[in-house]
Amino acid sequence: MAFLIRIFSVIRFESIIHEFDPWFNFRTTKFLEQKGWYEFWNWFDSESWYPLGRVIGGTIFPGIMGTAAGIKWTLDAVSLPMDIRNVCVFLAPVFAGFTAISCYFLTKEATNKPKAGLFAALLIATVPSYISRSVAGSYDNEGVAIFALVNTFFLWVKAVNTGSVMWSVLCTLQYFYMVAAWGGYAFIINIIPIFVIAIIFVNKFNMKIYIAYSVFYTLGTVLAMTIPFVTFNAIKSSEHLASHCVFFLMNAYVALEYIRKNLPEKQFAGLLRVALASAIILFVFVFVYLTVSGNTKWSGRSMTLLDPTYAKKYLPIVASVSEHQPTAWSNYFFDLGYILFFLPVGYWFCLKEEVTYGKIFLAMWGVLATYFSCVMVRLMLTLAPIACILGGIALSEIFEMVGVSFR
Repeated sequence: MAFLIRIFSVIRFESIIHEFDPWFNFRTTKFLEQKGWYEFWNWFDSESWYPLGRVIGGTIFPGIMGTAAGIKWTLDAVSLPMDIRNVCVFLAPVFAGFTAISCYFLTKEATNKPKAGLFAALLIATVPSYISRSVAGSYDNEGVAIFALVNTFFLWVKAVNTGSVMWSVLCTLQYFYMVAAWGGYAFIINIIPIFVIAIIFVNKFNMKIYIAYSVFYTLGTVLAMTIPFVTFNAIKSSEHLASHCVFFLMNAYVALEYIRKNLPEKQFAGLLRVALASAIILFVFVFVYLTVSGNTKWSGRSMTLLDPTYAKKYLPIVASVSEHQPTAWSNYFFDLGYILFFLPVGYWFCLKEEVTYGKIFLAMWGVLATYFSCVMVRLMLTLAPIACILGGIALSEIFEMVGVSFR
């Protein structure tokens, strides 16, 4: 159903790519498909940003181009030739179907209720906010990135629940695909560390989370650095700062827990005070040094998310883009429809019964995505999947209650 809804324009009119960015993506995809990866990475396009030109390989996220070209090469290899334009036109609707499947598995893993997963898949297939970015012909980064976002979170919850290195590696590989596909990967590299630190504070930390985050952080950072548009920003940029801090704090917490079990209580209390004071002083010193020296800095978009008035004051070119405007109330009704009414109900059911790691993660995702969607209209796209998941949980519980009452 997700696929069929999104190809209505092709059935009614014709197979065509529309909007400016999709046409640029299509042009770069054709070059990649014809010339290969080596030529693509080193392509200096004199026709873009004329007369300055543009180094394509180092200034784009190549995930969507690589996906479309890979599908084209695979179809050619099995003697099913298809024009690269049609591959690009139908890519987003196909991945919308994959997103519905990922929503089902994520909701099922978090709640252990397949019915809630089915409702979540149904809602993500029909939510207007996601449809607007994944219709046939809308060949833009978000067409594959939302699938990567949801699937990364599914694999993360699976890794946390099992403590398996295999699931942690799969989660990291999916995160790497997200880094290659869309700049919104910064949402993932911040929400997962926030989840880990929250689990530590509520005293629910265990070695399964330690294994999952250690693999995700180390391997994910190394893989992110292989994308030319990211490179050392994976270490230096403010968007990744939370992941670094949480990794060191988590290891310090594990070390302290080990010492606590092997030292008398009085000695441990004194050691803890010294360790906390040293850690706070060291963190403040390192943070101030990195910020003042310019080794790390907050990007304009990051500052806009933290301070909604920042772009209007200091970055007029960012503020002038309609996608970067604060979200009006009407946008929530137009983009989410009736799902909006089930969103708070889903929160309540998430925290009403037995609280699991998956439910805590979904609740945190919902709160953070709701805040960020208020700051920028385009970030409604990060709210849509979790709104559908929480709405699916609410509908499942409501139908179950109604069924019980009728019986």
